[in-house]
Amino acid sequence: MNGGARADTTSVREFLRTETAGAAVLLLAVVTALAWANTDLHGYEEFWNTPVSVNAGGHGLLLTVRGWVDSGLMTFFFFVVGLEARREFDLGELRERTRLLLPVSACVCGMLLSAAVYLAVTAGAGAAHGWGAALSTDTAFALGVLGTLGTRMPPRLRVFVLTVAIVDDFLSLAVIAVAYSVSLSVPALLTGLLVLAVIVVIRGRGVRRGAVYLPLAAVAWTAFLYSGVDPVVVGLVMGLLTYAHPADRSHLTRATELYRSFREQPTPELERSLHLGIASAVSPNGRLQRLFHPWTSFVVVPLFALANAGVPLGVRQLEEAFTSPVTWGILLGYVLGKPAGILLGTFLVTRLSRGRVRTLVGWAALGAGGGLAAVGFTVSLLIATLAFHGPRLAEAKTGILCSIPCSFLLTWSITAGISRLPRGRRMKYLIGRAETITDLQVPVDPDRDHIRGPRDALVTVVEYGDYDCPYCGRAEHVINRLLQDVEGVRYVWRHLPLTDIHPQAQLAAEAAEVAGQAGRYWEMHDLLLSHQGALRLPDLREYAVRAGLDAERFERSLLRHEGAARVAEDVESADLSGVAGTPTFFVNGRRLYGAYDADTFSRVVGAALDRARVKRARAEASGRGRAG
Repeated sequence: MNGGARADTTSVREFLRTETAGAAVLLLAVVTALAWANTDLHGYEEFWNTPVSVNAGGHGLLLTVRGWVDSGLMTFFFFVVGLEARREFDLGELRERTRLLLPVSACVCGMLLSAAVYLAVTAGAGAAHGWGAALSTDTAFALGVLGTLGTRMPPRLRVFVLTVAIVDDFLSLAVIAVAYSVSLSVPALLTGLLVLAVIVVIRGRGVRRGAVYLPLAAVAWTAFLYSGVDPVVVGLVMGLLTYAHPADRSHLTRATELYRSFREQPTPELERSLHLGIASAVSPNGRLQRLFHPWTSFVVVPLFALANAGVPLGVRQLEEAFTSPVTWGILLGYVLGKPAGILLGTFLVTRLSRGRVRTLVGWAALGAGGGLAAVGFTVSLLIATLAFHGPRLAEAKTGILCSIPCSFLLTWSITAGISRLPRGRRMKYLIGRAETITDLQVPVDPDRDHIRGPRDALVTVVEYGDYDCPYCGRAEHVINRLLQDVEGVRYVWRHLPLTDIHPQAQLAAEAAEVAGQAGRYWEMHDLLLSHQGALRLPDLREYAVRAGLDAERFERSLLRHEGAARVAEDVESADLSGVAGTPTFFVNGRRLYGAYDADTFSRVVGAALDRARVKRARAEASGRGRAG
């Protein structure tokens, strides 16, 4: 089984699909809150301000229902945001830490310009202390809208927007701690920081059991709550500390051995060992995202919206809101300050670095990213409730809520304008200049590797596979369809026989190599994948005959293991690239995590083709410039 292609269920496509659906549920919760507040404002406020206490051993916590949602449940939301950020740091575009510079700079500049716009609009209105409500991009809405754009935006834009949103959250939480903590308790704050330090030390020692971290995180959360600092920061820190990695082959082999032991003796002790062995083979980041992400998208964040988005929208209230500098300061801070600041910050870094720092996406995509970032909700509402009370709070909420449709319209206007450009120019403006990170440690060699498709193709798909792996058999249909439907793609198969679970896979791989020596590699390859489960020596001899080989000579070569050295080279290259399971795919050297269905391949390969064409066009233009 492929530890990357199936265990990691948080691929770009699946994550965006969940965020899109989550954004729809969030929007429904906002509408419900508005309807509730405008039909029974007293009942709405009375319910969410109901005190609820949790007591244990003579000690307890007393918060309102809204407080438990805002400070309690939202901790899990920020935990999931931290998990996704950590995944990008460990496996995605942000593995090269220099790539953090652009989105961080864009984020800081966007926040500064947004705050400046707010302060300019509210000058003299006595509302300067509410500048923090115009800072933070809402991750759920931004990624939800991005998901609705489909393939019109490059996949790298998601990484940029996600990074901007997470840095926004971190800095905004710091703003809450510094500027909006009414009474800061230093002893409680130091206690919380000390517990987080203990968690960091334990994590560094490789402890993986959630039973160890959960009580420590609860203590840290309680300490931050008593300190006056919003405790949701604990969730973000815990998520960022949860590492992501592909499955390691030694762990997978160990899991297989444990399964065999349990199959022979299904005792409770071996069941426990098997459970722990499997858990150790899978990235904790991926497991926790799969567990918590649906809950935060469909329950936690909508509950937060239901608890905080209820604003009276009568004629008088709307007149007051839209004549209020607070409302306009927040709205213009988002719609004008955020996009302009993001573009300005990116421009300054690329210009000051003299091209050494390159954009992940083109300037047109950055404009769309600025539109996506022009939406405030979660953290903005948190800050608004700390900065304002009474009518001013309602005005601030109105400005924040209005940023949602404005961001949507702004983003769609930008993408509509881009879509009208000729394809060549559109791709040039959408695709950035940063090189793709290479995960494939042993490059494709046309003189050595088995290649199907044009040798000079712009996109190369490499698969590490096992002829007895059923998932490889299923993927073969997807690959064949891809090669038929898309021009400019070539396909390479490299062997990774998983002999601990597929005893016949090694001999089948050697059979393909022996056939390759006689110029019949792909004929044998197709026969092996179409007859999985029948890979013993008599079966292989029959396939050799059907492939047009001399059966006697084929069998002698196979028994002398003439193809074993070539198979071993592929296995060694798999180890160098961190490949542990099958099928594992690389597209132009970049490992594909997540699903490998036809739609995913079409999207990923299409994006790779666009990047390759733009890169070739730029190289040709540069060559003509030098020649001139």
